[in-house]
Formats: sequence, C-alpha cells, structure tokens
Amino acid sequence: MNSRFKFLVVTTSTCLVVLLLLGAVMGRSAPAEDAYKQIAVYTEVLSRIKSDYVEEPDMKNVTLGALNGLLESLDPYASYLSADQYKQYLKQKDARKADAGLVLSKKFGYLNVVDAIPGSPAAKAGLSTGDVLEAIGGVTTRDMPLAYAEMLLQGDPGSTVELTVLRVRRSTEPQKISLVRAASKLPAVTAKLMENQIGHLQVQSLEAGKAAEIAAAVADLQKQGAKKIVLDLRDSGTGSPEEGLKAANLFMESGLIGYLQGQKVSRQNFDADGAKTVWKGPLAVITNRGTANGAELAAAALLDSKRAEVIGERTYGDASVRKAILLDDGAAVILSVAKYYSPSGKALQDTGVVPSVPLAEVEAAVDSDDDQQPEPQPQQPQKPAEDNLLKKAIEVLNSGKAVAAAQQK
Repeated sequence: MNSRFKFLVVTTSTCLVVLLLLGAVMGRSAPAEDAYKQIAVYTEVLSRIKSDYVEEPDMKNVTLGALNGLLESLDPYASYLSADQYKQYLKQKDARKADAGLVLSKKFGYLNVVDAIPGSPAAKAGLSTGDVLEAIGGVTTRDMPLAYAEMLLQGDPGSTVELTVLRVRRSTEPQKISLVRAASKLPAVTAKLMENQIGHLQVQSLEAGKAAEIAAAVADLQKQGAKKIVLDLRDSGTGSPEEGLKAANLFMESGLIGYLQGQKVSRQNFDADGAKTVWKGPLAVITNRGTANGAELAAAALLDSKRAEVIGERTYGDASVRKAILLDDGAAVILSVAKYYSPSGKALQDTGVVPSVPLAEVEAAVDSDDDQQPEPQPQQPQKPAEDNLLKKAIEVLNSGKAVAAAQQK
C-alpha cells in the first residue's frame, strides 16, 4: 500500500476502533478483543476495495458510509456530524424555524418517517409512518446523518422543500413532493362521550403540558357520565418520555411506570403517585405504527401493570436520552446514552410495545402508478369509514376484559 492509503486506513480504523469499542461496551455483548478482530476484518476489506474494485473508490465516502452504517446498527436515531455540520447544527438547534412536520429515524441507510405531525405540511401531503425519504432538495439521504437531514427540512415559513418519497406500503415508485414549510402546531387533546358511557380520549402528542390536558379532558368526560375510557395514542410520535410518564400516572395509583438506565446513567425508577391519579375505571389503549416516544412509555406501563388492554399495532420504538459527544476534530456523534424501559424490563427503543390485542389498522388504498405529485391527502383523520381499532377497543371494554384499577388490588 502507498503511504497515502496507509494513512487513510490508519485514520479510518482509529475512528472505527473508538466507535466499535463504545458499541461493544454499551451493548455488553462482546469482549473488547472481539472489537479489535472486527477492525482487522474491516481493514482487510478496505484494502481489497482499494486494490480490486472496478474503479478508484472515493475513500471519504467509503469512510462516511462505514461510520453511518456503524451508528445505524447501534441506534436508528444516531448521527455522525462533521465539524462544519456540527457547527451548523448548534447554530440551528435552538432556533425556532418552520419545518415539514416530520419525525424521522434511520433504517437501511435511508430516512424513515416515524410520524407526520397532524396538520403539518407533511401530513397534508399524505406522508405517514413507514414512508422513506430518498432525497431532500435533490440530495440523496443515503448515509445522510439524521440530525443533518432534520436541519435541511427546516427553513423560513413559506419556503419550499423538495422531497423524493417512496411510499413502501402504497406504491413501488418514488414520488416527488413539494412541501411549504410552516410552524408545526401540535393538536390539542380531544375527548367525546360515545354510546354505553364510553369516553374516547384522543392524544396525538405528548409535548410538555399534555398530561394536564388529558387530566382536564378526563374530568370533563366524568361530568358527562363516562364509566369507561378508550385512551387513543395513535400517531402520537412527538413529545417527551417525561410527559409519557406523567400521562401513565394519571391512570395508575401505584407500581413502577418505567425506568431509565444507561452505561453511565444509573438506573432511575419512576413510580406511580396515587395523588396524581385521575381515572380508576376500566381502560383500553389504542396504538399503531406511529405511536412513539412518550406515548410508548405510557402504553407499556399500562399494559405491563395490567391496568389496561392495548389494542392495535406494535409501536415504532423510540424512547431514550440522546447526547452529542464532541470528537477531537470538532465533529460530533449524537447517540443514545440511556434508554427507557417498561416495568417488565424491555427497552422500548429496541422492542416497541406489542399490543395484548394485536390488530392491523386498515389504510385506504392510494393509486400511484407514475411520478406525478399526488393530490394532498390529509393524514388526520387517517382512518377508514369504520374505525376497526376503536371498534375493537369498545368491544374489549364491553366484554369486561379491561379491569378497573380498584379490582387490581
């Protein structure tokens, strides 16, 4: 190998040693010497690429691809930002800008939609959980850092952003969509009394303050005569784990709601406080693929404590504490340093919440045989004429399967 290539190998290998060792220690799944063996394999592959590939490879892109692939294998919400990207990230981090209204993660090297905020430009264009962003502004998202992609989606109100989207569940061809950025306004908690004195409580976000909204909505349903409640957490992908813990406590008098733990973060238990409980009657919870973060914590706590049956689809998987770790050259790695766990010990970011009554949410078919931009299709309500998940939740409540808190004692 020539001196330039040796330098590239040494530099790249050093970066990967640090990251692989971090992953090995965090995962506690392999001794350190195994990480060194994997580095030897990587170095040999890199050498073969350099000497035998059909054409001279761009080693910078090869390195970035390796780094992003490594991080994605550890954490779908992790990012590696170059020094310039990290400076831009810090500059925009606390700026209040308009955006497309998307919650994203990384899968298979591309950006996946966790959720489209109800009422946002993305939701109005019909984007939903599972869609893949192939390009932003003409730039491929393959190996694009998640944090950098989120920056590209931000901009001045009224400005446009061009997306190339693959709707895996509805179309085989990518589509080009133009979104007008706007300030995202998170939906309020809504409640209505249905037949048989069943209250339907819809929570599409768990940002700070939403637990108080839920408590107020429950009080209103009680005044109307509600005897049972359906807590609808579908497409609740925004918010914080802390608010999810508060929301769960509204329906739990005692017991473990969940806990937080990481390699350098000691276990912290979150126990229910009976003084904060507002509903002790029969309860059913609805989830779908767009349920994430704080809403997952709430659903997991209510399920594991046998406080409620959970009806619907497995949730997305996103509940952790993420931190930017600065590297020597000014670059940074953003990754999870602690995860939230359900009372039964499941890391929600890894497993999501599997309903006790699994049932798929039926989606309306979308014909898309060409690359033309489709007519905007509002995400909310994103339900068929007959809401099969709500119907099933009501059936569970009426069957007596959902047990009141008082009967758990």
